[in-house]
Amino acid sequence: MATNFFNQIAHQFERPFQNPVLVFAVILFIILLSPILLRKLKIPGIIGLIISGVIIGPHGLNLLEQNSAVKLFSTIGLLYIMFIAGLELDLKEFQRNKNKSLIFGFLTFTIPLVIGFPVCYYFLNYSITASLLISSMFSTHTMVSYPIVSKFGISKNEAVAITVGGTILTDTAVLILLAIILSSNSGGLGLSFWVQLIASLAVFSGIMFWIIPKVTAWFFQKLESEKSSHYIFVLSVVFFAAFLAELAGVEPIIGAFVAGLALNKLIPYSSTLMNRIEFIGQSIFIPFFLISVGMLVDISVLMNGPAAVIIAVTLSVVALIGKWLAASATRYIFRYSSDQRKLIFGLSSSHAAATLAVILVGFQARIIDENALNGTILLILATCLVATFITENASRRILTSEKDEPLNKDTTYQDEHILMPLANLDNMELLLEFAVFLKNKKSKNPVTILSVVPNNEEAEKNLFKAKKNLQSLVKMASANETKVNIIATIDHNIGSGIIRASREVMADTIIIGWPRKTGLIERFIETKTASIISQTSKAIYICHFEKPLTHHKKMVVVCPPLGELETGFEIWLNRMSALSKELSLNIFCFCNPKSREAINLFFAQRKQNGGFEFSEEFDLDNMHLLQKYVSSEDILVFVAARRASVSHDNCMDYIQEKLEKQFGAHSKIIIYPRTYHIDSKYNEYGDINAEPLNQGFEKVQKIGRDLGNLLKREHPKA
Repeated sequence: MATNFFNQIAHQFERPFQNPVLVFAVILFIILLSPILLRKLKIPGIIGLIISGVIIGPHGLNLLEQNSAVKLFSTIGLLYIMFIAGLELDLKEFQRNKNKSLIFGFLTFTIPLVIGFPVCYYFLNYSITASLLISSMFSTHTMVSYPIVSKFGISKNEAVAITVGGTILTDTAVLILLAIILSSNSGGLGLSFWVQLIASLAVFSGIMFWIIPKVTAWFFQKLESEKSSHYIFVLSVVFFAAFLAELAGVEPIIGAFVAGLALNKLIPYSSTLMNRIEFIGQSIFIPFFLISVGMLVDISVLMNGPAAVIIAVTLSVVALIGKWLAASATRYIFRYSSDQRKLIFGLSSSHAAATLAVILVGFQARIIDENALNGTILLILATCLVATFITENASRRILTSEKDEPLNKDTTYQDEHILMPLANLDNMELLLEFAVFLKNKKSKNPVTILSVVPNNEEAEKNLFKAKKNLQSLVKMASANETKVNIIATIDHNIGSGIIRASREVMADTIIIGWPRKTGLIERFIETKTASIISQTSKAIYICHFEKPLTHHKKMVVVCPPLGELETGFEIWLNRMSALSKELSLNIFCFCNPKSREAINLFFAQRKQNGGFEFSEEFDLDNMHLLQKYVSSEDILVFVAARRASVSHDNCMDYIQEKLEKQFGAHSKIIIYPRTYHIDSKYNEYGDINAEPLNQGFEKVQKIGRDLGNLLKREHPKA
């Protein structure tokens, strides 16, 4: 009995493991432990996963084999890498640098091909077809080290953008070249081949860039509360796109990347959905792929004689030299730094999926021999190790240089603190989403959500209810790893409670919802919003969103004359630029030439491309002229100013009402930039301040004008 029990246990541990639960457990332990152990040796975690695959694979300890389950998870991981690369790509930067991506794609395709062909033909003595196939393999690359770039948060660097674009171009070119070689080898290269390829790619592009975004936007809108369904839907789109790409005659990785591009605008980088996509991919699927890459490596082929060693070493050296020369040529053409050249080389030098696809197809078609196949598998290991080290080193240096950039020291990211008072829980999700997008990732302070309860007989009951309602916001914020602090307080006046709380938490920015319409009687007294604006110097964002932020087409920013002289000019300008990148929106600026020069100078000094387009005509008081530039699918951002500010204009009085009248169905943001600390000055002399008296006279005059207009409408001229 005992013997049977032990035999049964021993059977479970026979190599390779067949029990799917045990296989999954072993891989999970490797994913957990290998990066932790190798981190002590300062070896990147990706290398640990690849080496672990070599050790446990069929050519190592033979603990695991490349069965259907491992291949499935590996395929998902590879598609995930390409999908995240497309999703994280800064589309505005990509569009501006598309010519650079084309040039880099051309260089990283042709240079390895031109170097590799004579080496394979003359030195390794392969045929013309085999030499062309192997040298085309040098041109491919799989961005195995992309997760490192994502981890360091530099995925929006221009060098990354052109490398990602170049990757797709060169891999597509290589796979088309492979199809041509195979068709030529079988004698099937004719007009029908080209017609079928072009037509299938056109249909694939139409489905992905026209139908999929519309269906996704509709799905997100209809099932806005079902967040888990959003993730499943996105995953379905990725695999559907990969399948369509395969039907179109290209590799599935192209489809996954195109899916990332198609959904890029609908899934902002700081959103909850993006957080879930990255978390699951980098925790499970991508490590599976890296382990499976290691399982392909058979180091024992080096023992098969000098020919195998020569071929393996030659292929690896030529592949790395070709990619290094392409990265160096790109650096000199576009005047990139040496660290950016290393980053381009690190991202583009690793060979894995596309390389393996090319070489396996060539081997099965008997175009290349076993030595070339084994040499390519060792090339995969060598290039992945080199690429990982280079990418991590370059990413660390680029991140360090960005932190040390003196031009960014004027923006106090560390002290940034956003306060979000909530009066209406119906629009809380959109306001919180906006606050998360607006918040700088370097800020250590949480987003403070405030509820002010009137001080009356039911104050305690309402206070308890307010705290309970705010808990739902904590869950929403925690989903995208945003720290939230909730405060519920009592005050006789809501506006005074907000001002007091903003001083207590030392907030520098207040985000509030759009105020309700004011009646005739309310115009005699200062509204809650007006009191917050007049009694604090903090930046104030008054927001109304007609639809989810990702469903807008562009931002129209209205900058008043002399707005560039305000203290908070650079802060709101930087925030709007960051928000436009987050949502992949173009920015149209309605301003005068002086403000245009100041905006262009701001980005030029920081060596950034703000992506602003400017109006040829400008009249701040002409709302009808502004309507010419704003559509119902845009976000209108009006930069106002407090009465004592240098850029204040009389047309800014009652600006909420004016915008509501002219742009009632539009999403709107009114920004009152941060000023000097007027809220702490002369507080002890508030009882003799003349400002309330002046405002009172102006309000009486305004009401008089309103009554006059009303009487005119009631008694039209004959």
